[in-house]
Amino acid sequence: MSVNLAEGLSAGVRALGLDLGLDQQQRLLDYVALIQKWNKVYNLTALRDPADMLTHHLLDSLTAVVPLTRYTQGRAVRLLDVGSGGGLPGVVLAICMPELEVTCVDTVAKKAAFVQQVAASLKLPNLRGLHARVESLTDPYGVICSRAFASLPDFVTWSRSALAEDGVWMAMKGKHPQEEIDALPADVRVFHVEPLTVPGLAVERCMVWIKPETV
Repeated sequence: MSVNLAEGLSAGVRALGLDLGLDQQQRLLDYVALIQKWNKVYNLTALRDPADMLTHHLLDSLTAVVPLTRYTQGRAVRLLDVGSGGGLPGVVLAICMPELEVTCVDTVAKKAAFVQQVAASLKLPNLRGLHARVESLTDPYGVICSRAFASLPDFVTWSRSALAEDGVWMAMKGKHPQEEIDALPADVRVFHVEPLTVPGLAVERCMVWIKPETV
């Protein structure tokens, strides 16, 4: 990958206040290279410019690391990335937070296969790609996340059978989705919404934290 891309990633990592080693940053760059290499075969992203992939994919996904770390406190947590596509943010989280056990689920077999390929190529034993409908999953996950996947009510309803008893949903969204929040099922509640700032992108982003209502 080009020096400019490496510098852009390094600057973004600093701006986000992340403590990532050089090996982790190299893996992130290698991941972008794999997306570029296999994009035509797997139809992973409409973006073709590596600089756009850096901001719109890598740095955008990296905004989840600090909030998620604050939540997990370094605990080993099983995380399910729903509608993961080419592995965003799941692959990024697996690289940055090796204590996580990350499963990226997608209904498109090629995309799940690509994530498996990434896990092997980048030597990430804590990452796997899964070809399935999320509604069919019953293994419990402590965190279920999504990035620009579906409306909050659909996201919560479809993935509910995979949520651990004390688990939470973490949805990465654009602008504050008040209408979607209002439409959530009565037995779940939003307990936190936090704004996210993507280095190099002048866009609205936020993270919505949801959990089942305890009786």
